[in-house]
Amino acid sequence: MIAAMMTAANLGARTTGWGFVVFVIGSLSWIVVGLSSGQTNLLATNAFLTLVNLVGIWRWLGRQRAYEDGGRSARDASRKSSAPTLFTATGIAGMSVDTKDGRTVGKTVEALIECRTGEVSYVVVASPAAGGIAEQLRAVPREAIVFHCDGLSIDLSNAAFEALAPLKDGDWPDTAVPQVAQAA
Repeated sequence: MIAAMMTAANLGARTTGWGFVVFVIGSLSWIVVGLSSGQTNLLATNAFLTLVNLVGIWRWLGRQRAYEDGGRSARDASRKSSAPTLFTATGIAGMSVDTKDGRTVGKTVEALIECRTGEVSYVVVASPAAGGIAEQLRAVPREAIVFHCDGLSIDLSNAAFEALAPLKDGDWPDTAVPQVAQAA
């Protein structure tokens, strides 16, 4: 259960990778039980799970961790240099989003990038709805977005942000959405 929570929480490559380590310990333990009790099905199933979990360790503690470390080192070095400050594109998910009124309206879910130009078309922002149990997704056009190192702000008032039409599940716009008129 601990390993399942570690991998399902998606808290980064290291946490996910260590979740797979816990899975390996569990499957090796069940292999011992299968061997000692003569349960070949238990033995075979957990031998396969051990192989799958070893791939998970390689993927998350190996490759993905190296990617995250590389991005983090570039980001950290850029903050200390005279060059423009960088953040990783994958790091945009989960960034806090504030309106020009200073109110936090949600977190970023995704940035959609135009193939031809490589420019951000719009960012999808998730804001709490229905007492914090559900969420509403809204597409914020690039012109309204101000990128910061640790979050985004949008050049919209809270009222203008809430005037953006909520997105339907699985039906996001195929182009940049026009900017909403500035509401007071």
